[in-house]
Amino acid sequence: QVRLVESGGGSVQAGEALTLSCQASGVTYSSISMGWFRQTPEKGREGVASIYAGSGRSYYHESVKGRFTISRDIDKNTLFLRMNDLKTEDTGTYYCVADPWSPEQHIRAMSAAAFQFWGPGVRVTVSP
Repeated sequence: QVRLVESGGGSVQAGEALTLSCQASGVTYSSISMGWFRQTPEKGREGVASIYAGSGRSYYHESVKGRFTISRDIDKNTLFLRMNDLKTEDTGTYYCVADPWSPEQHIRAMSAAAFQFWGPGVRVTVSP
C-alpha cells in the first residue's frame, strides 16, 4: 500500500513563495503518476498539478500556470510543488496524490477519481 505524507505548508503573505513536499513509501511500481489537489471553500476539490508516470510530462490547472512548478525525485520517491507569487485564492488544504494505472488523459484532466492514493493533506494559508 502506497503511503503519502505532505510537508512544507504554513502561512504566508500574498506574493511570497512556498514549497510543498510529499514523501511516498511502499511504492512497488516501476512508475507512478503523482500530483497535487487542493480543497477550497470556493472551488471545492480541484487538481492543481500532475506528472504522468514514466513520461514525466506535467500538467497544471490554468489558475496556477506560470506560478507553480511540479517536480519529482524518482529515486527518493519525493514530489514537490514550488508555489510562487501566492494569492489569497490559493488558500486551502493541499493533498499529495498518486496512481499507478490511470491513463494519461485522466492524469492530465486531474480527475480526483483517477488517483488511488491520497495523503492526509497540509494547510496553506495566504494572507493579503
